[in-house]
Amino acid sequence: MSWQTYIIQCRDKTLYTGITNDLSRRISDHNNGNGCKYTKYRRPVKLIYYEEYPTKSEALKREAYIKGLTRAKKLNLVKTLRSLDSAPDFHHSPFMI
Repeated sequence: MSWQTYIIQCRDKTLYTGITNDLSRRISDHNNGNGCKYTKYRRPVKLIYYEEYPTKSEALKREAYIKGLTRAKKLNLVKTLRSLDSAPDFHHSPFMI
């Protein structure tokens, strides 16, 4: 089972970072008001970034690191990997939507 560390953007443009082992279910939970207290009143949310990890421990470590970043650095992370993703023959483990 793989784990994902993800960033979602809320209706008010704030960012939320979390982990899950079922990304589509978790995003659905956030949008149905069952995700967490923070996103419950900031729906709808939009998945803007995720990374996959083989263990929960690795996903938690990455989540803690991302949560420590400023908003600008989080957005730069998303932007940088989106531009790299469009480069020919470029492969990486993080993914974004």
